[in-house]
Amino acid sequence: MNTSARTILSILCLIIIASSVATNSFADSESDFDAHESFAKIHFNDNEMDFAFALILGATMNHGCEIGEAFYTASNIKEGSAESWQKEWINMAKRVEKRGKESLAAGHKVSAREQFQRASYYYRAALISMMPADPAFKKTADQSRNMLKEAGILFDPPLEYIEIPFEGSVLPGFYRKAPNSDKPAKTLIMLGGGETFAEDLVFYIAPQAFDRGYNFITVDLPGQGLLPLEGKVFRADANVPIKAIVDYVLAKPETDHERVAAYGISGGGGFVPIAAENDPRIKAIAMNSAVVDAYPLFASMPVASATKEIVEGWSSFKQNTVKAIAWRWGVEMNDIPGLVAANKGFSFNPEKVDCPALIIVGEGEYANEEVKRQQKLCFKKLPNKRKKFVMTPKNEGASNHCITENRSVMSQVVFDFFDDVFK
Repeated sequence: MNTSARTILSILCLIIIASSVATNSFADSESDFDAHESFAKIHFNDNEMDFAFALILGATMNHGCEIGEAFYTASNIKEGSAESWQKEWINMAKRVEKRGKESLAAGHKVSAREQFQRASYYYRAALISMMPADPAFKKTADQSRNMLKEAGILFDPPLEYIEIPFEGSVLPGFYRKAPNSDKPAKTLIMLGGGETFAEDLVFYIAPQAFDRGYNFITVDLPGQGLLPLEGKVFRADANVPIKAIVDYVLAKPETDHERVAAYGISGGGGFVPIAAENDPRIKAIAMNSAVVDAYPLFASMPVASATKEIVEGWSSFKQNTVKAIAWRWGVEMNDIPGLVAANKGFSFNPEKVDCPALIIVGEGEYANEEVKRQQKLCFKKLPNKRKKFVMTPKNEGASNHCITENRSVMSQVVFDFFDDVFK
């Protein structure tokens, strides 16, 4: 082989190796369930950051994001840097908030509402990589909430900020009655998982609920939002705080008691069926996806083997994100593997979930063997004949955890199921 041929062969080998590395960074791993796996690169090489960016972009159709603003912000973020991520999203949030205030001062309420919603979600985006001990953490969360409160006033009927009394404190959230409803209407209780604020759920699905004539409610459960600052971390008896939510909606005259649905994403895919096991007032549920037992699921995640040395090799963005999750479970933030033991007891018995039930999961997430096992187990044991399993496809960009990157397909599946049940 001559020198030129050897050179060409060497270059080809390097290209193949580089391609393999790039592919593996967005791999369809079956050995570990990384809930923050992205199955199609959007912008960032840091997989954790790209997953978060897909989450934000997914809110575009629900008035939480604008493509131009989002990509401009992303273009200024340093790869993998938690500090840079926070700075740029807060900068954009301030600009959009200023524009909204100018519109409101001039009497342009619709324009102001649109700007305030995006400002709210951009402040929320900054929190993704912000540590709870950071002095800016609560301030930024309050700014996000205040922006959505201001936007909510400008809806008709309004999107109300609510506080449900619970165990000496409150479960904060948002409620909106069904538009143009002169008689009791269907109600959607929307619940999140290990990282969510109530604001997330508004931008995840609320407009789709409004369009279909549902009353809509979402609140922070213990472990979510700012409640861990009060010492209220996740608890296995999720049915207890959820009962307070059901009590709240059933006290409303606009609630049809026979058409109350609950939908949970991520950890909510376990919280909602735990509630349904214990509360027959919940008439239908959806799980995205079903978390029959959180303990083996967490044991299959990379966090299970995340030693101090491994964590130190992560980007600051990923470190902060994962440590914040540990904080929400009451786990010491330098003991990431402690998340596995902390999830013992977070389980439900599908045989005791009597109401109609939907399991929905993205194709990429379903490729994991533990995720697949739990979905099959749940579906097999659900006793109600009105049950359905849907895997949304990767080739429609509906593959990530919670199907955050395609809200149209997700909401179509979920509401078509609930609407059929409530006919």
